Amino acid sequence: MPELPVSIAQHYHERTKYDPKTIRAKSKPIDWNQQPIPFKEYKIGVSFSLKSFLTHEPAKFANDPTGQWWQRFSQLFYCSYGLTGMMQTAGDPHYLRAAPSAGGLYPAELYLISRGTPLLPAGLYNYQAQTHSLLHFWENDVWTKLQAACFWHPILENTQIALVITAVFFRSAWRYQDRAYRRIFLDTGHLLGNVELAGAINDYRPHLIGSFMDEAVNQMLYLDAEQEGAIAIIPLADLLEVRQNLPLAKTINPTRTQVSYPHIPDDQLLTYFHQATQIELDPTIKVNWRLSTTDGQRADKYNFPFCTKVSTAAPPIAWGTKLKDLENTILKRRSTRAYTGEALTLNELNALLDFTYQPQHYREQGLDNFPDYFDLSLVETFIVVSSVDGLEEGCYYYAPNAQELRQIRFKNFRRELHFLCLDQDLGRDAAVVLFHTADLKAAVAAYGDRVYRYLHMDAGHLGQRLNLAAIHLGLGVSGIGGFFDDQVNEVLGIPTDEAVLYITTLGRPQRR
Repeated sequence: MPELPVSIAQHYHERTKYDPKTIRAKSKPIDWNQQPIPFKEYKIGVSFSLKSFLTHEPAKFANDPTGQWWQRFSQLFYCSYGLTGMMQTAGDPHYLRAAPSAGGLYPAELYLISRGTPLLPAGLYNYQAQTHSLLHFWENDVWTKLQAACFWHPILENTQIALVITAVFFRSAWRYQDRAYRRIFLDTGHLLGNVELAGAINDYRPHLIGSFMDEAVNQMLYLDAEQEGAIAIIPLADLLEVRQNLPLAKTINPTRTQVSYPHIPDDQLLTYFHQATQIELDPTIKVNWRLSTTDGQRADKYNFPFCTKVSTAAPPIAWGTKLKDLENTILKRRSTRAYTGEALTLNELNALLDFTYQPQHYREQGLDNFPDYFDLSLVETFIVVSSVDGLEEGCYYYAPNAQELRQIRFKNFRRELHFLCLDQDLGRDAAVVLFHTADLKAAVAAYGDRVYRYLHMDAGHLGQRLNLAAIHLGLGVSGIGGFFDDQVNEVLGIPTDEAVLYITTLGRPQRR
């Protein structure tokens, strides 16, 4: 029988897999003369500086409501995507941000749309990380256009400001070619994780919107769609205003699946795929944003017979008064470059999993007990244990509802992990390597090809919570977006229908 046609999302995923037999032949040398600048510049606009509102003095704006508002706003942007470090190079300094990015390329841009408030005039703004300021580059009210582009999402009826995250494709494609599309959305997931937590610290509730008319948003922001495209919209509800404490709504709706497409040359696959996953410009489309009782609910997918089961129940991580320890962790977070190979404790692993997958345990600390993702029920987690005191070596499935690890394979995989992670020592020396996966065929059947974006953003969002929990506990952590895809499933015993999205390594960091 002839093979059934695969969707463009499945085709893209297959085409961008790394394979040990072909990776060297397909890799292209990096043109360092074309290295992109990770900052966007505007020739005209009015700058609103946020620097003076970053302060270590809690009472500085105690009697100044306007100053308090700007302080919250400033900290929200700084903790989400601000510059938190600098590395000196032979040329210009390399700046580090609050959210991690593959290769330090930072393909995401952060925009703000104001409906018009006493403190923030209506119009379009770009967050200028280098100066920690908002550049007001368009002064007219575009809120109704935003609502129409988002199919009249109900959250936009009651909010006054919204963030828009865009991707500047070449910033990542310059180094990672067509596979960069995966990394762009993982990086955006990191940023979404920061926005969620920075919002909680500063009394904002971010609401995600993933289904919107791409062309309408791109035109509204005056983007060159061949170079840059909108990929997530985040209305910000101000929790200090009662009317903005809003009920939850859906973040995404099903879209089309494309199974007929031409031969796409290498170096054009990313562009074609992004265009194929856009929602067409059609204001007559009707969308139901009402959240049903089953939306977002996940089931523990795998329950292997006779497998060892280990409880991961743990007390919640304490993030300090007014989440100050969480804010400090966001700002000091760095990716680990080398591990010692020493063991973690089972309590440490359980704490990492608790913060990442059990947000309901953190409500009393002021965090959202049901933060917005796109659809976490599509994302699975497998954990390879190389060295955890009190836990047998091997590969486990993590069941978040049952809060337990279910063992799949029994052995030490350090050598294999080194190979699977493209010979990166991080894979070999980590105490734990965590894999986020998804049944891509089933996900496409549920939401169409655009689900590829959502899967990677959700995986990156989870990865950022792992990052912050690890740093807070004094552990090392680093994400890996480059790996031998099919070999992961073969070596670890992960079901073949699970497409690997992201890898996070965890362990004891080497101290310099």
